[in-house]
Amino acid sequence: MARVTVEDCIDKVDNRFELVLLASHRARLISQGAPITIDRDNDKNPVVALREIADETLAPEDLKEDLIHSLQKHVEVDEPEPDASQMLPTEAQSETRDEEDDMPETVNFDQMSEEELLAGIEGLVPPEKNDDY
Repeated sequence: MARVTVEDCIDKVDNRFELVLLASHRARLISQGAPITIDRDNDKNPVVALREIADETLAPEDLKEDLIHSLQKHVEVDEPEPDASQMLPTEAQSETRDEEDDMPETVNFDQMSEEELLAGIEGLVPPEKNDDY
């Protein structure tokens, strides 16, 4: 059995469930070849992960961030917001905006009467029946 118990680690990570998640994530990292920060002493990866957490050679916050990052499928990249100077309109833009604001916006759609619509529907040719289907 492990020489390190949950009680040795619980003061570092308050939630036992979170401790299990972090230790298992760290054990997977060790099995993938991540360097360990303590002497192995012929222990298995989960025990080494628990000992690293208990000895505080790894910060639980860093492990948590790494775990979250490993589980993300889509990582959003924060793009810098434009400067306030770029958002302010220049004098020329403000003059054209004032003129545009006075004019009501009109949206033009193609208008079709009912008769034109019916004539268009009647003009449609039904698909030919095929024996293959």
